[in-house]
Amino acid sequence: MSTITNEVLAETTLLRFATAGSVDDGKSTLVGRLLHDSKSVLTDQLEAVEHASRSRGQEAPDLALLTDGLRAEREQGITIDVAYRYFATPRRRFILADTPGHVQYTRNMVTGASTAELTVILVDARNGVVEQTRRHAAIAALLRVPHVVLAVNKMDLVDYEETVFAKIAEEFTAYAGELGVPEITAIPISALAGDNVVDPSSNMDWYGGPTVLEHLETVAVSHDLAHCHARLPVQVVIRPQTAELPDYRGYAGQIAAGTFRVGDPVTVLPSGRTSKISGIDLLGKPVDVAWTPQSVTLLLEDDIDISRGDLIVPTPDAPTATQDIEATVCHVADQALTVGHRVLLKHGTRTVKAIVKDIPSRLTLDDLSLHPHPGQLVANDIGRVKIRTAEPLPVDAYADSRRTGSFILIDPNDGTTLTAGMVGESFAAPEPVKTEADDEGWDF
Repeated sequence: MSTITNEVLAETTLLRFATAGSVDDGKSTLVGRLLHDSKSVLTDQLEAVEHASRSRGQEAPDLALLTDGLRAEREQGITIDVAYRYFATPRRRFILADTPGHVQYTRNMVTGASTAELTVILVDARNGVVEQTRRHAAIAALLRVPHVVLAVNKMDLVDYEETVFAKIAEEFTAYAGELGVPEITAIPISALAGDNVVDPSSNMDWYGGPTVLEHLETVAVSHDLAHCHARLPVQVVIRPQTAELPDYRGYAGQIAAGTFRVGDPVTVLPSGRTSKISGIDLLGKPVDVAWTPQSVTLLLEDDIDISRGDLIVPTPDAPTATQDIEATVCHVADQALTVGHRVLLKHGTRTVKAIVKDIPSRLTLDDLSLHPHPGQLVANDIGRVKIRTAEPLPVDAYADSRRTGSFILIDPNDGTTLTAGMVGESFAAPEPVKTEADDEGWDF
């Protein structure tokens, strides 16, 4: 494994990216090849993979085993959970989320891509663009992932034909473009053979673009959360009440976006009370400024009532609290989401009761048409919903803040996560019709 000094790491940028694709398209093999050929695998890890491969009767190491860590994954030969890997090259640091391809685990792809700045979507060169490819492209567009890489894998099984790659790239680019994906880069690869993953392929001299690793190292990480709307969801109120700190009252949490400075006027939502930042504690030491994603404790000049779930924001840049939320969602539970469904809505650190008032549309993945007023969303459906909450919530538009513009819906009976939602996102849904929901006991 190559040695990268702490000084080099400190000067490199960080890229969060996710892999996606259908079952057996080769995601885990690609990730394993990426780690292996970039010399990011420890010797004992590689020895364990070689031993496991031999025990399964394979002559060469199965690099997919570097990421398929669960016993069930190795037995079934599929990825079930989101496997996170951390590695670095001299040019950049990476946090990689290897997400499942099976339709049953699409919900895990939502998890892995929710914080990604780039998504690699794999396609088997023999099968081309399939329904799950389209679903992953739609999710990447919905989550506003800035960069998408189409990796046309298993080119060795189609004799490295340029026409096969060109046809798939054209179809996917047209589809993703209609979804609004801002940037698409198509790369022909063979993860098993290592073609165009880390090193350029001698088998595809007709391709003059970057390898997967080269693109990952050079793609522009454009958005800077430190310059977004400043938001601090309060996780805990700290009151030590010791002899040394008899009057200490701090409001701790991880900054979701933006920058806070001592002296800034702030508003606490949803109460609307105002104050000024009198101090910021970071890792037990006072600082004058803090930014996302640091975990800090804010001290305020005024002694006001603040608790877990409140949101501290700059007074000039405070969002409007509302009880009516319209969003595009990806339904991730086996249980259907229906009009009139009573749920819990979790936004940041706050959880409130809510009712699904309307489902204006469901997206049809084949042709991107909208099915109006389907009445329900089932597992893996993407649709538009209108929700009424029991209490006002200070939500941002997802286009402005991926952290404070998103939420999840939870089953109040067993705590199951039902739906992931993005406030204000739309696939141009039709005008909703008014529906009557049974609000007995949940009247707000």
